[in-house]
Amino acid sequence: MALTDFQVCDRDLSDHFLQDYLQTDQLAVDTETMGLRPHRDRLCLVQICNAAGQITVIRIERGQGEAPNLKQLLEAPSVEKIFHFARFDIATLQHHLEIVTAPIFCTKIASKLARTYSPRHGLKALVQELEGIELDKSAQSSDWGNAANLSEEQLRYAANDVRYLIPMRAKLIEMLQREERWTLAQACLHCLPTFVMLDLMNFDSVFEH
Repeated sequence: MALTDFQVCDRDLSDHFLQDYLQTDQLAVDTETMGLRPHRDRLCLVQICNAAGQITVIRIERGQGEAPNLKQLLEAPSVEKIFHFARFDIATLQHHLEIVTAPIFCTKIASKLARTYSPRHGLKALVQELEGIELDKSAQSSDWGNAANLSEEQLRYAANDVRYLIPMRAKLIEMLQREERWTLAQACLHCLPTFVMLDLMNFDSVFEH
């Protein structure tokens, strides 16, 4: 099913799209879920985008449990996966589809380290400042569980969540290097899988006194 400038796949990435995406060294990735607790709230959509702007939205069924092509892509060591708030997305992918995503870049972490002049690190604020584009977030609180009947507005919202991550990564890295915080950012990104493991095991406040 094709909708203007993005494609929709059911249950998994198609073999053809998998081969296309494996040719790149960077992918933007996002998820849509029924809520913010991976153990309670199911995964409904996975969105991916490459540097050429090729976007695919994958509809995940309740209780699906696996998506082999998506797993191969997101675990490919030659492809960096770029998220906004990676901690949640990679936990969700691991819990629901047994995908251990790597390597990882997170624009929210990069923003918090680079843009210390701003308290606003949400995707909308970041896209507006770095790309000069105002995202329409009216479909943010949607019933993503009704995946078979999502409107084009909902699907376009989901697609836009990955559309600008790759160019923003480059700009954020430039800022981090300028402010001599790129090494610190890399260390934070390296720690992300450990935080995700703790989250999925329901550990809380491990590093507090």
